[in-house]
Parts: sequence; structure tokens; C-alpha cells
Amino acid sequence: MSLEDLRKRIDELDHQLVELLNERARVVVEIGKLKNKAGKAVYAPDREKEVLAKIAKANKGPLPDKCLVAIWRELMSGSFVLERPLRIGYLGPGGSFSHTAAMLKFGQSVEYEPLTDITSIFDEVSKGHCDLGLAPIENTTGGGVIETLDALIESDVKICAEVLMAIHHNLLANCPQEEIEKIYSKPEVFAQCRNWLSATFKGAQTVPVASTAKAAQLASEESGTAAIGSRVAAELYGLKIVCENIEDIANNVTRFLVISKEDAKPTGEDKTAILFSTAHKAGALADVLDVFKQHGINLTNIESRPSKKRQWEYYFFVDFVGHRTEKQVQKGLEETRKHCLQLSTLGSFPRATDLL
Repeated sequence: MSLEDLRKRIDELDHQLVELLNERARVVVEIGKLKNKAGKAVYAPDREKEVLAKIAKANKGPLPDKCLVAIWRELMSGSFVLERPLRIGYLGPGGSFSHTAAMLKFGQSVEYEPLTDITSIFDEVSKGHCDLGLAPIENTTGGGVIETLDALIESDVKICAEVLMAIHHNLLANCPQEEIEKIYSKPEVFAQCRNWLSATFKGAQTVPVASTAKAAQLASEESGTAAIGSRVAAELYGLKIVCENIEDIANNVTRFLVISKEDAKPTGEDKTAILFSTAHKAGALADVLDVFKQHGINLTNIESRPSKKRQWEYYFFVDFVGHRTEKQVQKGLEETRKHCLQLSTLGSFPRATDLL
């Protein structure tokens, strides 16, 4: 076939795709009516995982699974809007890594609400002003995010999903590298790029700001300045990427939590997050951890924070494999309560396995 014939065939297939996509959309509208009547949430993490898994299983190539999953995420983003407008709160301003993670997870069609701090994300979801919230919980180089841990203690929202995103830091500017005298970014970002900065910019002033997006905004307004931030920040603030992937450690991943008023149904590949406190005595935490061992429950993360109520009393955050509805998990939690002053389930959610 000639190039013209092949392009004609592409046009025919595109026309068929448009018809099929709109047929799918009409079904989505009917689903939305049923959900609204039953008072169900638009976003169902368990269904999302099921749909994407089926797409990957049905794929025979030559398109890679990653490509199809990206297409379907945008398709689901448009579907959310057909069911009911979906608002997602994230740590702003626009162009932050949280903004990037939210867009990779939920696509371009939903409404995004940039918020000034992590506590506000939890508050807006709790009050119903946002349907979902996205907040960073830990980073492979920086550890746990204290603000999110503290918000989980105080809030009544639930964790319904998680997002894993590779973090790549880029030097953004509108001037040549040799003219850069000042660099803006977050303190954590400077720490993650310390070696590169000391080798490349020995004389440049590093100025800490609240977010990488704020850094990009300042760099776009001042001559002779640069920012360390994301590609999205570069696009939003009209900056050029002077140097890519300048982080000292290549395997730099941030885990984000998606919060809602309810957690997710079981998928067979789930995690559960709990919060508990123990008596201030020798072996109290060890007794709790031993319960998980006895019940064969695999812990994936543990963090601690001061209770701020009594001296030397701590809250412990634990993630483990399994869903709160599973019998093994229920038995383990029942036994765990006997060793705790307080225990609450923060949510069960599908386990993220791939980086976005």
C-alpha cells in the first residue's frame, strides 16, 4: 500500500475510534446517573485498577502497555466529568510536583484546586469542598513528610489510593547557564541536588522558597536567576530546561496518598494503613509488631510522630499488605488493639506497583 492509502486507513480507523469512544461515553453517562441516585462516589479506585489491568491483559501490541494505560487514564478523566464534575485538591501552586502527580493520575479533564498547605488539603476533602485530595507521604531520599503524618492524626478522611512518581529535578531559566547568579527552590530539593550544585555552581546563591512552583515563578520574573523544578513548572512559567535530571540519586521516588471520605473496595492487591499509640513502657511496640508477625502480615512502612498530648507518647503509622475486610487482617487488628491505647484504620487501598 502507498503512503496515501495507509493514511486513508488511519483516518478510517480514527473515525471508528471516535464513534466507539462516544458510545462508551453514553454508557458512562448512564453509570453516572445510577451512581448519583445511589449516592456513590465518582472515583472508584478498585474499578480503576480493574479497568487498567484488563486493558494491559488484552493488549497484544505493538503499542506498549504504558502507552495504552496513559490513553485510558485520559479517557477515564473525561468519563469522570460526564458522571459529575470532580475536584481534586493538591499542594500548590500550579506546577508543583504534587500538581504533576495529580495530573498523571487523574488526567487533564478534572478540576484541580491548588492549596497552600497540606492541612488545607485534608480540610477541603473533609468539608466536601474537594472530592479528592493528593498529598505527599514519603520520599526515597527525604523520608516521611511530617505535615501529612500530622494531618492524618487530626483528620477524619480516608486513604483510598496511592501514587508512585519518579522525581526528576531540572534547572529552569531564561538565561544561559553561565549568567545564573541566584537559584530558587525548596530546601529539600537543594539537599537532593547538593553534589551537582556544588560542582556546577560554586558561586551562585541558593534561596529557599515554599515550593518548586514558586521558585519557577520567581525565576521567570528576575534576570540572572534560575529555579530547580519540574517540566510542568517550566511549561507553566515559560522557562527553558537548562539542565535535566540533576538530582544526586537517580532512584528518587515520592509516594503520594489520595484521600477521600471513604476508602476503596478490595482488589486482591491492596494495602492498609493504620494509626496507633502504645503505653510508654519497655517492649510495647515490639508486642504490637509481634502480632503482625504471628498473623503473617507483611509491613511495608512504619513511621512515628509525637502525640503532642503527653510527654514521650508517640503515634505510630504502619502500612501493611492486605485489605481491612480480609479475615487474616481483621484477626490481626483485633489482637493488635489489645496492646494499644488507641488504634484507627486510615484506609485500605489498591497497592501501586508502577511509577507514573
